Amino acid sequence: MIRLLPQNLINQIAAGEVVERPAAALKELIENAIDAGGTKIDIKMTDGGKTYFSVTDNGKGMTPEELSLSVERHATSKLPNDDLFNINFLGFRGEALPSIASVARVKITSRPKEASEGWSLSIEGGQKDAPRPAAHGFGTTVEVRDLFFATPARLKFLKSAQSEMMAAKDVINRLAMAYPGISFSLSDDRRVILSYPAVDTLLKRVGAVIGKAFEENVVPIQTAYEDIELSGFVGLPTYVRATSSEQYLFVNGRCIRDKVLTGAVRGAYQGLIGHDAYPVVVLFLKVPNTDVDVNVHPAKTEVRFKDTARIKGLLVGSIRNALSEQGNKTATTIAIGALDKAAVPVIPHPIPLPHRQSTYRGSSRPYFTPPMERRIEPVPLGLASSAEEPVMELRDSFSVKAKSVSVPAQKEKTAQSAVPVSEEIFPPLGLAKAQVHKTYIIAQAKEGIVIVDQHAAHERLTYEKLIKTVGNHPQTQIMLIPEVIEMTADEVRLLSHRSDELKEFGLVLDVFGHDCIAVREIPALLDKADLKKMVQDLADTLKEFGDTVLLKDRIKDVCARIACHGSIRAGRVLSIEEMNALLRQMEACGTSGQCIHGRPTYIELKLTDIEKLFGRRG
Repeated sequence: MIRLLPQNLINQIAAGEVVERPAAALKELIENAIDAGGTKIDIKMTDGGKTYFSVTDNGKGMTPEELSLSVERHATSKLPNDDLFNINFLGFRGEALPSIASVARVKITSRPKEASEGWSLSIEGGQKDAPRPAAHGFGTTVEVRDLFFATPARLKFLKSAQSEMMAAKDVINRLAMAYPGISFSLSDDRRVILSYPAVDTLLKRVGAVIGKAFEENVVPIQTAYEDIELSGFVGLPTYVRATSSEQYLFVNGRCIRDKVLTGAVRGAYQGLIGHDAYPVVVLFLKVPNTDVDVNVHPAKTEVRFKDTARIKGLLVGSIRNALSEQGNKTATTIAIGALDKAAVPVIPHPIPLPHRQSTYRGSSRPYFTPPMERRIEPVPLGLASSAEEPVMELRDSFSVKAKSVSVPAQKEKTAQSAVPVSEEIFPPLGLAKAQVHKTYIIAQAKEGIVIVDQHAAHERLTYEKLIKTVGNHPQTQIMLIPEVIEMTADEVRLLSHRSDELKEFGLVLDVFGHDCIAVREIPALLDKADLKKMVQDLADTLKEFGDTVLLKDRIKDVCARIACHGSIRAGRVLSIEEMNALLRQMEACGTSGQCIHGRPTYIELKLTDIEKLFGRRG
């Protein structure tokens, strides 16, 4: 038999879609407070919101008649023109108050600014009383007690009070970022948990929510295309997280989780971060209301765009341009982490060290000199005994050539000491002083030292050059004797099937028997590459892509694999000239701050921080 359900049961069903936990109900109430024009919103919670939570605002308030209507199904003040596809408020998908009131004990107290007194309305399990006079300041307070008391089966799905409180904090944090001009606070029975005073800039509010490190390691974005605007901040590629928990995406003031937007962010960072890393972003997208549907999800956390391709293109292009304009800057958190690891513990009694007697400026004081595998005398590049000084430039093949640049003549030097390098001539990444463990370059910068991972840095440079050559007839090097590589029959067939596509990368392969591949030409950039490992890695990559995926669609992945094998390896001894050439090329590359796997290529340690390690500075 078909029958109409009671209104209260209808509300409880709706509550199951919208009010899945205290944080979900809290979100609806805070959004209502924002829609009401509140500039100060205070939240209180007990037991993670399971037993009590309240939201108080200083908005426009409600009259007794509006109080009664506010808990009726589909009653709203947010569709003045009855246009469901032109919503200018955060609220409305049938309104949440009736749903919350159907499964909890709710009390609403409100007072409009023009009224001399406030009014209160109580609802228990969907049954409402008549409004009563009540003392209250301007604005509205909604109190919710015993959530799900009317549907006890849902109580067992709630998590611990701590978990529910964390979910509530996340809701408040996201809304606080979207509205920096509104002050927010969260407290429980004992203390204030969150407090965000109103601020005049978005960066201040986001920094207060995420942390001080965010302000130091992000790039601002402000762009527009036709009637779409994009603003916010994106983290440097070396400032990443293990999850996507710190990716905040907003559309017309709503915090959402949208696959299109998250996919666009991921695509923008492709080739800049590792596959298991997630960038930190706070992005605000403003589109015409008629071009986005905000009613596709009960909790309004998802949207549907009218022109998805245009939105995605704007995000990818804007993020890539913003990151490239930052040059080779890396996250400050890397240096902080390095300093924390390098902090020397206090030793109560000195440990005796082996030493030898030597003369130090005329004294007989002993000193300890650790053994060095190879002593490299620094070459004072940038200083010259004449008006012309040869400066070394690194070729793609990592050979060295010299070109002349004009520099000021060097002042006289005494036999006892060298003239210190002038601060004005220090390049951004400094001047190379030594190579340690045949892997790391130590450079002196203007305000500290720079430590460079030579393989990671050259890998990034090779990758960027390789990307630019694909499809543009890249310069190749013909092998005098083709390199024959043994492989499985399946791998040979796979590479043979993709041989025409691989030519676009400058890699010419031929089948040599049923279980061998002959490498006849390689990109000129890769003349020192380990061809056997590179071709095997490419075969593994093609297996991963599958036969239906064109290489041009995965161009960055293929270039990354090739670049990794075509870069100088750890363990290769470099001259001072080669090190400086590598540093100068890094400075000219806008993405050289991180390798193709997302790891930093260098760490900069400020002199002030180093002095702290040695107790020279408090």
